[in-house]
Order: sequence, then structure tokens, then C-alpha cells
Amino acid sequence: MRYVPPPLWALIFLGAGYALSLAPGLAALPILPTRPLGLIVVLAAIAVLLWAMVQFRMANTQLLPNSPANNALVTNGVFAITRNPMYLAMALFCLGGALWFGRLPVLIAPLLMFAVANWVFIPFEEAKMRRQFGDAFDAYCARVRRWI
Repeated sequence: MRYVPPPLWALIFLGAGYALSLAPGLAALPILPTRPLGLIVVLAAIAVLLWAMVQFRMANTQLLPNSPANNALVTNGVFAITRNPMYLAMALFCLGGALWFGRLPVLIAPLLMFAVANWVFIPFEEAKMRRQFGDAFDAYCARVRRWI
């Protein structure tokens, strides 16, 4: 699962949730009037993602989660609020997409994105960062929560 990039997982989950919402029986569920809220959440997710990506670029470190090593431990900016702003952004993007579509079954997408990030990608990355940065990473984990 780690070899499929996290943004692709987000799109897969949104697409699957939307397809599920068109299934017989589920297609008859009411469509919620949440499109404006969905747009706001999607824009917020993109802002968080871009902020985190810019910080990684400024620190000259790797964006890909399956990289063998990272050049820097980034702990300021958005990383002072959450250790995983890019995964948070992807989960928020899925939530915003679900709200945009207004279909209840699509709300499974942010839950699935959270699960894949929390139990597939993040443990791998945290182990890598702990091996590479040791006590500095442990101190960072003690002061900043995994999500928010």
C-alpha cells in the first residue's frame, strides 16, 4: 500500500465513495446542501498542503513518504501544530470532497484516508525519522501531536 502515493489514495477513496453513492438503494439517499462548506474545506486542505510542501522545499528535504531518508527534521510553521500536515490536508480534502458531493456514502472517504495515513504511512515514516533523528524526533513527538 505504501507504494501508491497518498494523494492517489485520496482520489481513489473519493471516487469509490462516489461510486458507492450511486449504487441501488444508496442513490435514493438525499443529497445534502453542503457544497459551499465542501469548497471551503477543500481550499483549507490545499492551503495546509501547500504550506507544508513549501516548508519541506525550503528545508531541502524529501516530499515522498517512501524516501529512504530525509535531509531535515522540519518542526516549525505548520509542523509545530501537527506532525503530519500533509496527511491532515489529504483527510480534509476527502472530507471537503464528500461535502462537495453532498452524498452520505462519500463520507467514508475521509475515514479511509485517515486510516491509511494513520496505520500504513505514518508508522513507517515515524520509524524512519526516529532512526535518523533519534532524540530530536522523540522530543518533537512529545511536544507536537500526530494529528491536531
